[in-house]
Amino acid sequence: MQKEICKFEINQLTDQVMQIPPSKELLPYIKHYLFLESNAAQQKTLRLFSDGNTGMVFLLRQGRLSLNNSLYLPSSFLYGQISHFQDLVLAEKTSFIITVFQPDGLYQLLRISARELKDQIVNTRDIFGQSATRLHEALVQYKQPTDKIQILNAFFYDLMSQRKFSGHPLLSSVLRHINQHKGLLSVEQLVRYTGYTERHMERIFAEQIGMSPKKFTNIVQLHTFLKLLRSKSDITSLTTICHESGYFDQSHLIRAFKKYTGITPSEYLNGTSRLAVNFMEFNDMHDPMSGLYNLS
Repeated sequence: MQKEICKFEINQLTDQVMQIPPSKELLPYIKHYLFLESNAAQQKTLRLFSDGNTGMVFLLRQGRLSLNNSLYLPSSFLYGQISHFQDLVLAEKTSFIITVFQPDGLYQLLRISARELKDQIVNTRDIFGQSATRLHEALVQYKQPTDKIQILNAFFYDLMSQRKFSGHPLLSSVLRHINQHKGLLSVEQLVRYTGYTERHMERIFAEQIGMSPKKFTNIVQLHTFLKLLRSKSDITSLTTICHESGYFDQSHLIRAFKKYTGITPSEYLNGTSRLAVNFMEFNDMHDPMSGLYNLS
């Protein structure tokens, strides 16, 4: 394999997880790559909830991954925007890579309607044909993360170079505006910012992101809270970061949190091992399939 001269910024999140950015040219489309390793022989449940992005998953060993302990997933698949949290059950030791796209990245690269991919899992072979098989085989063959990143970057760079279209010219600006304001924007404020009607904004978001502007701002607000929660000191109260995140009070926060994650902030912080911000493993003392917890 021809070597690409590149410096990789590897963020070792835990002993099991690495987060690596794509090449600079791909950043408008791909947020990062996640490398996850599971060496536990027993079955474990991983919960995934929305972060406003879509993804592409590659299983690299023979472990089996099922959705809600019923539907076995292909060894490589794309997933669209997630309306409700999902439980992924890992049956054996395995490792996998997740390409986490920017909110509109998958649409920009493939011109597949995000509306059609919403809450869907699609085998990568159904989208890319034999090139998906070759990509998967190469990721399995090469052992070093740097080699795997070069393979992924080359695959997506080829997709990028074939693009003969672009998304809505204003959408990138709108997404930056929402993130800069930490999701604390009403639809009316977005309408004034863009100059478009609310109905037109809804169509753009549905087609290119896969959710409404209101839901997207709610998810950005939730992840603003999560960022503050992860970094809070022992003397900082939940009420303080609740208000900093734009929630009226703790009950408002807990309702919103449970809506998207199925658990409370305390359960998230104390009852899970977080593989990524929106991807977690439940500690043994809790039953992850029970859905909701009564902890605040």
